[in-house]
Amino acid sequence: MTHDVLENPLVLLDEVRAGLQGGTMVPYLGPGISALREQEAPMAPEALADFFASKTTLPKRARGNPWAAAQYIESYRFRDTVTLWMQEAFAAPVPPSPFHLWLAGLSLPLIVDTWYAGEMRAALAGHHDWAEVQGITRAGIGEDRWFRFYNEEGNAIDAEQAAKARTLLYTPHGCIAPDANFLISDADYVEVLTEIDIQTPIPEEVRQRRTGMSFVFLGCHFHDQLLRTYARQVKKRSSDRHYVVVDPETLTRNERRFLDEQGIVAIDMPLGEAIERLLT
Repeated sequence: MTHDVLENPLVLLDEVRAGLQGGTMVPYLGPGISALREQEAPMAPEALADFFASKTTLPKRARGNPWAAAQYIESYRFRDTVTLWMQEAFAAPVPPSPFHLWLAGLSLPLIVDTWYAGEMRAALAGHHDWAEVQGITRAGIGEDRWFRFYNEEGNAIDAEQAAKARTLLYTPHGCIAPDANFLISDADYVEVLTEIDIQTPIPEEVRQRRTGMSFVFLGCHFHDQLLRTYARQVKKRSSDRHYVVVDPETLTRNERRFLDEQGIVAIDMPLGEAIERLLT
């Protein structure tokens, strides 16, 4: 356990609040925030894997793993089935939490939302001067691109238009809205991971806006190598101090090593309590 884990969580939360309110911190959001309330949509990778398992019989290697499950479905039932079932999984709207709404009102330069349900996009809908960039699958699109940009109305725009927005929402794995773009199968990620070290799949505007910024990870887990890789690459060339709300006793050895290597300080507090304190 590192010394950082033992830092006072209340002091750390004050640093996070000041960073968010001052526009020097990027919130990196996982599904755990909305999972604090009961939702109809799956709000964890394991829950999404269970949804796939409810639709078809999966081989043992794909059970509990949504990326492997989606790959199996794509291989045997084609990509359209994956997209259709993802749309079904996230058909029930996930309303933005008070925390999402609070973030939307801060006019932050950059927000990262790593799940598919779209609650951060919904929170921003009541505001102006924002745009979104979504990661997209390259399967069958016939285009040499890694992402698409959208305006407040959900219409496709170009990178230059998006760069003019005060707030940029980055959904690296895609989102149910507005066009059901999903990175979900192993094949989707093979392409991304072959080039992510040189940052090609990360939009240039994201790379510019993260420079010098700290990140705070909320509602996220890093128990899977894919999740760790994305977190590491998205925050690359930013600040050297970051934060995560987590119970240190639940961390695996790989997660502890990841936090240590990436300069991510653990805030030892239940997520719900941490969010309440940030809002007060």
